Amino acid sequence: MTDLLTLEAEVRTDLGKGASRRLRHANKVPAILYGENEEPISLTLEHKNVFRAQQEESFYTQVLTLNIAGKPVECLIKDMQRHPFKQVVMHLDFLRINANHIVHANAAIHFINEDEAAKTGANISHHMNEIAITCLPKDLPEFIEIDLAGLELGQTLHLSDVTFPAGVTSDELAKGEDHDLAVVSANAPKTAKVSTDVEAPAAEAPAAE
Repeated sequence: MTDLLTLEAEVRTDLGKGASRRLRHANKVPAILYGENEEPISLTLEHKNVFRAQQEESFYTQVLTLNIAGKPVECLIKDMQRHPFKQVVMHLDFLRINANHIVHANAAIHFINEDEAAKTGANISHHMNEIAITCLPKDLPEFIEIDLAGLELGQTLHLSDVTFPAGVTSDELAKGEDHDLAVVSANAPKTAKVSTDVEAPAAEAPAAE
């Protein structure tokens, strides 16, 4: 996994749409590195390495290392542009980080024991797939795990019910109680709707005397 989170990058000076198009034809990915009050750097990466790395969930949540001219730079992926229908990464935005400065990121949610909660007959509804968090780079979680084994029928878990790793806080909860958003619910199953559109059978005419 460590190898996948370390990518070789070259500084590029040939900029513009035409240059980016030529890079993609050569199976390379144009990128930019910015942040920490330093000048942005335009980069080039090998597409095959980027494509393999971006298949891992940790690529989007963990600290990445870019080797630029032999110098390692720690960063986070902030944006990725993909081709609308081809399996091609078009462009990458990297955010330079400092180990002593907090970062804002999105942590994926892993729901476990969902089958246990479903045994109550509930329909499990996910309101979130990731949570916006703040922490130091060293505390970035690969994901946040939420155990649904004790979730009862009709119950909703909110952000305040989530156990965050040490050093990690929720961006929404930091805004106040009004931002204690729903994360997952165990909804009662819908009852079958009985149609009332069927005409009642006509009453039999009285027999003739």
